[in-house]
Order: sequence, then structure tokens, then C-alpha cells
Amino acid sequence: MRLHLVRHLAPQVASGVCYGRTDLAVDPVLQALALPALRGRLPAGVPIFSSPLRRCAALAAALGGAAVQYDARLAELDFGAWEMRRWDDIERAGVDAWAADMAGYRPGGGESVTDMARRVAAFYADRMRAASPESIVVCHAGTIRLLLARARGLGPEAMALEAAQRPHAIAYGETVIIDCV
Repeated sequence: MRLHLVRHLAPQVASGVCYGRTDLAVDPVLQALALPALRGRLPAGVPIFSSPLRRCAALAAALGGAAVQYDARLAELDFGAWEMRRWDDIERAGVDAWAADMAGYRPGGGESVTDMARRVAAFYADRMRAASPESIVVCHAGTIRLLLARARGLGPEAMALEAAQRPHAIAYGETVIIDCV
């Protein structure tokens, strides 16, 4: 199975704001400009899966071709009460607690990275049982990092630790290809 993982384009949100599960839009003009290059890197006629959040769903729908299957397991981490707050305004004690337990802590009372890893692993398992030899997955940087860890054979807890410890370097609109066995 080959997965073409596509990170959404830059959402319309101020710099320095914590967002994860918040349903943010992307500038439609910027999306239209990015589409030709994205289409050129992706296979035609393969199943498309997407996070249901607008920044992914709109891009997946605009890619055209196969009908998009929206899957909540692909959504970004839920930061709970931290969502849409400036990182500088979040209580230092909470940020320190998360830094001390990146995989298990629930930032803002939302979900832990391990919780997210479990749902992403379930999506991955479903794709590995599918008949189609490849798929396009439009999602978030956190989701991509977890899918990469799962493709290396890690279970949810190890996926969470690896994703939490690695610096994030997946650009908006970037495509990452993984061959799964």
C-alpha cells in the first residue's frame, strides 16, 4: 500500500495561536494557486481520504477525481481549552506539564498524543486491509508524523513518543509518500 500524505495549506489564523481541532479555513485564492502543483504530484483515480476539518476537506474536494471519504480519525490533536489561545497566554504550568509528558498529557484538557495515535493507528490498519494499492490522505502535520511512525511498525504508545519528540518539519501543502508493508 502506498499512501500519499498531503498536509493542508496554511490556515487563516494569527501567528502564535494554538490550534489543533479548531475548524479553520484556508484562503481560497492561495488554495487555487497551489492546486496545479499538488495535482501534478498525486496519482489520479485513487481513493482520497481526508480529515473533516475545513482546511483539509476543502483541499481534498478541490483535488478532484475520486469521491472524498472524510474520516474523523485523521483530525489534528484536540488542545481543549488551549484552542485559539495565544501560546504566550497559556499557563506556563500547563505547558511544562505537557513538556514533561508529551505522549500522555492532555493539553488544555483535550486529548493526549497517545489518544490521537490510537485513532490514527486504527485508520492505518483499515487502509492496510483495503483492496486499493494506494490512497491519497489529506490531513495535518501531527497526523502525518503519527502515520510515518506507524508505517515503521510502531504501536500507538511508541508512535506518540516518537511524534512528540521529533521536531515538526512538514510544510503546508507538502506531500509525503510512504510505502507500507
